[in-house]
Amino acid sequence: MGIRAATGADRDAIAALLHEVFRDDPVSRWVFPDDAHREEAHPRLFGAFLDHGMEHGTVHVTADGAGAAVWFAVAGGELRGGDDLGARLEKVDSDRLPVLGELTESVHPVDRDHAYLQAIAVAADRQSRGVGSALLAPVLAQCDRDGLPAYLEASSDRSRGLYERHGFTVLDRIVRLPDGPPMYPMWREPTA
Repeated sequence: MGIRAATGADRDAIAALLHEVFRDDPVSRWVFPDDAHREEAHPRLFGAFLDHGMEHGTVHVTADGAGAAVWFAVAGGELRGGDDLGARLEKVDSDRLPVLGELTESVHPVDRDHAYLQAIAVAADRQSRGVGSALLAPVLAQCDRDGLPAYLEASSDRSRGLYERHGFTVLDRIVRLPDGPPMYPMWREPTA
């Protein structure tokens, strides 16, 4: 399966994929509880994440466009380009987004440099066929070569299982959204 670095030409297709895959995710439904509002604002949220990843992190896409992974970099105790991301997120219309940000920031380890998987999306008709694993492989291999850990927040039991198969373990601090679903912060130490 071909995996490559995303380019600006991929941006709109990846943004559409992220919206399609995450529009009914439990966390997305919590951030945007109104369906019509979610359809309008959700693409801007994931567009902000994607643009940040393309500018300050790493974005990989499958050759056929059926999957993409958006990685951020955490260095020196801070998200690389964090102010830029903050400015992008201020343009997203959601009263709950700041709450989500505060809760996830409160559990996100920043005492060590690491790669941060912000989102991984695989088209529905390609799920459970190894696409997610293939998308994780390049950055996790680079982490292993560089001795760098990786971090993410899983939003479902299914995604948690995928990440566990790749060496991630759930941290002891679960994110509990008010009247919403749990999120599972996960950490992966590099392998030799």
